[in-house]
Amino acid sequence: MATISESEPISIGVLFSETGITSVVEQTQRDAVSLAVSEINARRGAGNFELQPIFLDPASDPKRYEAEAENLISQGVRIIFGCYMSSARRAVLPVVERAGALLFYPTLYEGFEFSANCVYSGAAPNQNSLMLADYMSENFGKRHYFVGSNYVFPYESNRIMRDLLAARGCTVLEERYIPLNPKDDDIDQIIDELNKLEPDVIFSTGVGEGAIKLYQRYAQKGRTREKSPIMSLTTGEPEIAEMGVDAAEGHYTCAPYFSSLPRAVNQSFVTAYRSAFGAHAPISACTEAAYFQVHLFAEALKLGGPDAILQNLPLVEFDAPQGKVRVDRTTQHTFLTPRIGRVNPSGAFDIVYDHGSAVRPDPYKVEPEASGWSRFVGGA
Repeated sequence: MATISESEPISIGVLFSETGITSVVEQTQRDAVSLAVSEINARRGAGNFELQPIFLDPASDPKRYEAEAENLISQGVRIIFGCYMSSARRAVLPVVERAGALLFYPTLYEGFEFSANCVYSGAAPNQNSLMLADYMSENFGKRHYFVGSNYVFPYESNRIMRDLLAARGCTVLEERYIPLNPKDDDIDQIIDELNKLEPDVIFSTGVGEGAIKLYQRYAQKGRTREKSPIMSLTTGEPEIAEMGVDAAEGHYTCAPYFSSLPRAVNQSFVTAYRSAFGAHAPISACTEAAYFQVHLFAEALKLGGPDAILQNLPLVEFDAPQGKVRVDRTTQHTFLTPRIGRVNPSGAFDIVYDHGSAVRPDPYKVEPEASGWSRFVGGA
């Protein structure tokens, strides 16, 4: 194990949007990184290294993400925490790879990707889609409707979910996409079709403003959870705070983390986060992943310094708000605990399913049957 001596502060780049269509979520990720850095520096939690964040606003625009990543690299930064949408990650990764730098990506995504220059701390499909497919098919009807935002993550997530549901005897009636920042007319066309088809369940992969407007128009047009609940991988507390409880109540999300988790570690995290950013500041799974990945990085940094992060990351474990997390050496994805929550009248999630243990990530599986993922579902 390397001995760490006094060093200059380590600059880390932070690329989360403060403006634009996905800023409602990304601002919470930015704040989570800020909180983690403050905790680590206050406790000397990275050995003798001090973390010095450089915050930039990519404005929810993949081209801006690419440009700001180049900006950070030109300043000598070799560690970047950031990106929400897959289009942003795909814009940043070539920049990071050319520089031999490292991106920590804290957002659920569609899987089927590996980069030696990326650590994935959001959920892979076997940590959310698989569980949600089981829950939908076992607790609701067999007629499903897909609606998502018009970019890569919804396309790929819907492909995976379609296969999972087909293996469970379900039918997808239609698969529709709306602009990232849709107009009311875009949503109304979806609602009109739902009124004609009357599916049992709606699977939504809308993000940011698209998700917010979809849920709001869904409620305004008189559709309710009793008619057909919306099931999502992406809708969390930040979106609920924006859309209002009336639009969100009774709908479901599958994620590794909800701020309502009763764990003492989570309660301490929620208290610290809201003390820093407001008594009612929303916290989602994306927020929590942005937080714990900085702590994982700091733990690895203590073992061998900045040049041995990837070597040492699989050796460390962090007791995150959701439970213990660690990085899988083979895939550079993270062990996470799947859960499903239902929005209650206060806008928080009541947990209706808890896997109970961390699931090994498997971003590359293509089998639609649960048995194809079975060795990755039981933990380590």
